[in-house]
Amino acid sequence: MALDVDLTVTSDAGIWTDGEPLVCCAVVPEAPNTATFSFVSPSGKQFRYEPGQFLTLELPVPGGTLWKTYTISSSPSRPLTIAVTVKAQPGSIGTRWMLDHLKPGMQIKATGPAGIFTLPRATKKKYLFISAGSGITPSLSMTTYLYDRGTDIDIVFVNCAQRPQDIICRQRLEQMASRVPSIKLFFIVEEDDPYRVWTGLRGRLNQLMIGLIAGDYLEREIYCCGPELFMDAVRDMLIGLGYDMERYNQESFVAPVKKEEQLPEHDDVVPDDSATASVAFARSDVTAECLETDTVLAVARSAGIVIPSGCTFGVCGTCKIRKTAGEVHMVHNGGISEEDIDNGYILACCSKPIGAVEIDV
Repeated sequence: MALDVDLTVTSDAGIWTDGEPLVCCAVVPEAPNTATFSFVSPSGKQFRYEPGQFLTLELPVPGGTLWKTYTISSSPSRPLTIAVTVKAQPGSIGTRWMLDHLKPGMQIKATGPAGIFTLPRATKKKYLFISAGSGITPSLSMTTYLYDRGTDIDIVFVNCAQRPQDIICRQRLEQMASRVPSIKLFFIVEEDDPYRVWTGLRGRLNQLMIGLIAGDYLEREIYCCGPELFMDAVRDMLIGLGYDMERYNQESFVAPVKKEEQLPEHDDVVPDDSATASVAFARSDVTAECLETDTVLAVARSAGIVIPSGCTFGVCGTCKIRKTAGEVHMVHNGGISEEDIDNGYILACCSKPIGAVEIDV
């Protein structure tokens, strides 16, 4: 029988604080230009933090000290060490220094832990973790924590990477999932590794994939981390799918926050089912009134205007038409190119008019 216990350290005695340095105890390569750095306290103190929080490391790079923030990739259920998993991007300074110079036995200063992108304590919920690249680290910490607790676990874990070799901590995740069937892993890559077979999902995450991977996504708490454009796209997908965004949580590569009031405002476009709109079909000389939640394709059909269509889900591109005025909220699933969008084209099946819109039909 699994015990429902909270494994986070709760005693204030013997707890590490950032007045004491960290000692690097292990460096584990994870992927190209990526490694996990584990640390211990010089005095043997334990670590207390929430899964999903971050540390700020003081890095002695050439030219002066650099303070760099990294999400903690270890779990508070394993309090003897604390770890960060870092990936060097082109032009990286601090992360590049860590990969090239930080070795076991070296001491480093750190502040934290801090951050509000965390799991609620001692609750049993269904989770959908969505990440891209090194944004996998908070999801990794959260999954390890839930795995160690041994309570009812229901996790759908989605990570997007450029290639299979870029998937961070894949073996660690597969080890947990192999022992707990209710941890479901899905890796999505854009390219294959040379000379190796990839049998998983390919392409970019879209609404169809979310529905196939987690058909019950409306019932899940969603945590997302990755590049800003990736998280913008995920939010658009979920808004288009009718997800309750009050249950959506996201972290950022560039701006992890310590307090709720520091959370950035997201300029999301959310069609309003009580707001009126209109679509003018210029060549047909017809203007139809509608709601912001109606698609252009549905408005056209109601007005007796034929727009060729296929999948009706933004995949096939059959319903591509040119918008000549106004704004639409479009969440497609790969059926239109960025060049076409820049040139004013939309997919009628997944475009919703915001106010007055004119199209060349």
